[in-house]
Amino acid sequence: MKTMKQIIAAGVLSVLTVLQVEGQTIIKTKEMNVNYANELEIVNKLSTQSAVVNMPVSKLLDAPGNEALKAFFFTPVKNKSALKGKKIAVMVADGFEEIELTGPVWYFKELGAEVEIIAPKYNPAPERYGLVYPEMSKTHIMAIQYLQPVGWIKFDHTADQIKVSDYDAVFIPGGAWNPDNLRYDKDVIKFVQDFNKAGKLIAAICHAPVVLASADILKGRKLTGYWNIQVDLKNAGATVVDEPVVTDANIITSRHPIDVADFSKAVENWLVKK
Repeated sequence: MKTMKQIIAAGVLSVLTVLQVEGQTIIKTKEMNVNYANELEIVNKLSTQSAVVNMPVSKLLDAPGNEALKAFFFTPVKNKSALKGKKIAVMVADGFEEIELTGPVWYFKELGAEVEIIAPKYNPAPERYGLVYPEMSKTHIMAIQYLQPVGWIKFDHTADQIKVSDYDAVFIPGGAWNPDNLRYDKDVIKFVQDFNKAGKLIAAICHAPVVLASADILKGRKLTGYWNIQVDLKNAGATVVDEPVVTDANIITSRHPIDVADFSKAVENWLVKK
């Protein structure tokens, strides 16, 4: 049997052990809190303040100087079959300018055309980029208004699934991100090149003409585009003019959302004549 001294000694040792463990736990917890606080401070320094900007389409239509643009959308379309039998592909990726897609698509459908939304094949960035994609990005593309994400639209096919012979025209909306995503996709570029060889209509607005530059089909052509990319179009061999809409053979281009009405009518006129 243990003596009283042995029992007391064992008890004291157990107490010391517990205190030591508790002490280590407290120290480690403090270290974790300090590390977490340091990491949080750094993350905050790497982050910017969040803000949600409300930019409804109505503000664009009601802006001074856009009376004709507003009338374009609110005046009933008379000839509902002007483009009946025509099929238009809208080539678009994440970051498209909302009104530059929804505006012409609405108009072409009002004229009786069949319109399909075509997106690049889903190709998420490598994990090390640290990007998170919503599940709907496999079936939808993101709309923006002047770099502010505002919504999503479902696409019908991916660029690797379509044929030139299926369409009478291809239309590319702008938006700073969208054309940059499109011009890197080999299926998109090949489709645009083949469409051009077939002499079919290629229409591009705002930043979208840079996709045509990447397809190397602008040498000797006359066109326009968003002011910031006009130098890129010149470097691609085009003659650039600052006009709302420019038609050169099978290529139609425009500069900005405020030109959507002129752009849409130019596409209509080209297809009607053909």
